[in-house]
Amino acid sequence: MTVTSPFTRDATAADVIAGHDLQGRTAVITGGASGIGLETTRALVSAGARVIVAVRDPARAATALQGVDARPGQLEVVELDLASLEQVRASAANILERANRIHLLINNAGTMATPYGHTADGFETQFGTNHLGHFLLTALLMPALLAAAPARVVALSSIGHRRSDVHLDDLSYAQRPYDKWDAYGQSKTANALFAVGLTRRYSARGVTANAVHPGGILTNLQRFLPREEQIAMGWMDEQGNVNPGFKSPQQGAATSVWAAVGPELEGIGGLYLEDVREALPYDPATPFTGYMPYARDPERADALWSASERLVGLAD
Repeated sequence: MTVTSPFTRDATAADVIAGHDLQGRTAVITGGASGIGLETTRALVSAGARVIVAVRDPARAATALQGVDARPGQLEVVELDLASLEQVRASAANILERANRIHLLINNAGTMATPYGHTADGFETQFGTNHLGHFLLTALLMPALLAAAPARVVALSSIGHRRSDVHLDDLSYAQRPYDKWDAYGQSKTANALFAVGLTRRYSARGVTANAVHPGGILTNLQRFLPREEQIAMGWMDEQGNVNPGFKSPQQGAATSVWAAVGPELEGIGGLYLEDVREALPYDPATPFTGYMPYARDPERADALWSASERLVGLAD
């Protein structure tokens, strides 16, 4: 049976968080100082959660977060560069010094359609940043998630996952031509499979994960895309007017917040969520919704999990 909520696709993060009391709970959110991450942070803080925001630029984040109405000590910023496994380890240690119980982990940060390049550890930039950085961070924070169980992990995916399954034999494009959108799709499929894999391993111990497609939103995620390309794809017109089908950042954060607090998802993981409900498999009749079956395939999830453990140095 499909999991639904009382909300529509136009709901905002404020709508979804209304009535929830998160006093005494700690949340960690990556990229929580801009775009939909900032709106997710704002919603969690409004419900009383203590929120640790992990970002590449703490000074810039501190400025952005000044507009969040938080009580003293409720909002903290730590440095996190997902493109460096060494820095991920340092950030995780920093977070664990601040919190030995983490009730919510929202893996929100990401990059999109980047030129061909590599992370500090030699992985293709989008796969290394969007998936492997978050994979290691979550693994290192797992003791605190287990200590707080029931706990939830939210993995930001995208409709872009339809561009590519994960190519386990060539994750970093060493043997095939690089395409920035296919690489983004592979990383977003990896995010969805991560939610499946985590839930399979930890749900019996009280930690679950779901993947989220927030919808089309114009944020600084598009920083690598020329205006002309965004116009050609129909994201905006020649005058810069945004496609009316796009969501605001407040609306884009709604599904992330629902994944974090929705009572309908208690104890449930491994799903792909969109428009504040569980998505259905892709159907050409409704081309702007739905997931590709490979993004929830448990065997693919297990194979990716094993490969990821090896790549980040966690394999036995």
